[in-house]
Amino acid sequence: MSGFAVRDVTAGQSPASDNGGGGGTTRVAARSSIVDSLKGCGISGMRIDKEDLRRRILIPEYLRRAMVEAIRNRDASAGWGGGEAAGVVVEEEAPEAPMVTFVNSKSGGRHGPVLKGRLQELMGEEQVFDLSVVKPSDFVQYGLACLERMASLGDNCAKNTREKLRIMVAGGDGTVGWVLGSLGELYSQNRLPIPPIGIIPLGTGNDLSRSFGWGGSFPFVWKSAVKRSLNRAVTGPICRLDSWHVVVSMPAGETVELPHSLKHIEDCTSEQDADFEEDLPEKVSRFEGVFYNYYSIGMDAQVAYGFHHLRDEKPYLAQGPITNKLIYSGYTCTQGWFFTPCISDPSLRGLKSIIRLSIKKVNCSEWEQIRVPSSVRAIVALNLHNYASGRNPWGHLKPEYMEKRGFVEAHVDDGLLEIFGLKQGWHASFVMVELISAKHIAQAAAVRIEIRGGQWKQSYMQMDGEPWKQPISRDYSTLVEIKRVPHQSLLINGE
Repeated sequence: MSGFAVRDVTAGQSPASDNGGGGGTTRVAARSSIVDSLKGCGISGMRIDKEDLRRRILIPEYLRRAMVEAIRNRDASAGWGGGEAAGVVVEEEAPEAPMVTFVNSKSGGRHGPVLKGRLQELMGEEQVFDLSVVKPSDFVQYGLACLERMASLGDNCAKNTREKLRIMVAGGDGTVGWVLGSLGELYSQNRLPIPPIGIIPLGTGNDLSRSFGWGGSFPFVWKSAVKRSLNRAVTGPICRLDSWHVVVSMPAGETVELPHSLKHIEDCTSEQDADFEEDLPEKVSRFEGVFYNYYSIGMDAQVAYGFHHLRDEKPYLAQGPITNKLIYSGYTCTQGWFFTPCISDPSLRGLKSIIRLSIKKVNCSEWEQIRVPSSVRAIVALNLHNYASGRNPWGHLKPEYMEKRGFVEAHVDDGLLEIFGLKQGWHASFVMVELISAKHIAQAAAVRIEIRGGQWKQSYMQMDGEPWKQPISRDYSTLVEIKRVPHQSLLINGE
C-alpha cells in the first residue's frame, strides 16, 4: 500500500447496520456537507493575496504562448521554432507551482462561464483551457510535448515548469476522469513525471472531489473561493488512486451507442477461457474504457440511462445539481425501482437469472465463481467510498465482520474493488441514507461478469455516471472483464 494514500480525511461514523457496520472509521472522505465544501476550498478566514498567488502559479509568458501555439497548430515544435534556430537561452525561473486549469464551461449551470472568467483573471488566458475548445489529449500531445522539447534543447525554465506542473480541473466526475485518462497516456509513453490534479467541483455527484477533500459543491457566492482553491492546489499533498480497465466483449454484428468513457477496439475471434468458450460466437466485438469510481449493471444504470436521455431531450429541465437530483429521484419512481407492477416481466427480476460473476482475489491467478443473491437487481463494483453524491454504501465494517467474511479495510489505492448489491428502491433508499449497508458480495482484484439474455434482450450498465444500453443475446454470452490499471493516478488532497 502506497505511503501517499489518503488517510483519515474524515472521522465520521455511520449508524449500525445489519451487515456489520458501525465500528470503524473511513480513510477517504465520505458524504460531504456544505461545511465540507467550504473546507475543500480552504475557506477558513485566511486571506489569500492575489499577487502572491499569481507569482506562485503563473507560468512565464514565453512558455505560455509556446504551449498555446503548439496546441493551436497541433505541432509540439510550432511554439519554439524560432528560439531553437537562433539558439536562444531564456533566463527565467519557473514558479513554485506552475498550474494550468481545464474548465467544463457547460457544468455548474450558469456559473461555468463566470468561473472561467475568474480563473483567466487570476492565471491569464493561456493557462485556462475550455474543454469545448481544447481537449486534454491535445494538451498532453502538443502542450506538454512543447515544454518537453524546449527542456531537451537546454531551457531549464521549461524543464522545471514541466516537472513541477499541477493541473486543476473544474467540472464533474466525468470531466475529472477524462483528464486523468489523458494524463495516463504519459505512463505508456514514459513521459514522467505525471502532473497531479486538483478539483473544482461543478458536477452533480462530485464523488471524486469529495473523496480527496475538495467538497461536494463549489461555493460560487464567495468570490475568494477560486483563490483559495488554487492556493490549496499549490500546497496540498499528493495522493494516489487506483483506476480500472474495463473490456466488454459481445457477439459481433450488434450495435451499441457508447458513452464518451468507452471506445471500440478491433473485433477479434473468441479466445476466452474454456469455461466460457461454448457460449461465445466465433467473432466478437469489443470496446474498452477506464473508471475511477465505479462500474455497475442493473436497475441503477437503467435509471441513470433514462435520466440522461430525458436531460438531453429537455435540457431546460437541468438547471443545476439540485434540480438534477430532484428530476433523478422522480424518474427513479417511474422505472420499477420502487413499484414493481408485474414480477413476470423479466426486466424486473433479479440479475441472478442472466449473469455469472467470477472474481480473482489478491495474489491469486484462478477465477472464483461468486453466488449472486437472488434479490439483487443492481451490482456495483466500487473503488471509492463515495457513491451517488457522497454516500458510502459499503459502510464502515466492524473488524469481526470483516474477519468472518474475509474482507480487509477498503482504501482507494489497495488494488481492490468492493462489490455490493442493491435490491429494490426501498432497500437502496435505506442504504443511501446510511441506515444500513448494501448487500456485501465480495472484494476483488479482478472481476469477470458473463451475461446471457434468456428472456432479456438488453441490460443497462454505467461507469462513473455514464450509462449505456447493452444488447444481450439469448444464444451467446457477453463478457465484462475488469482489471486494475498498472499505474496509479495522482490527485492533490484539498483538505
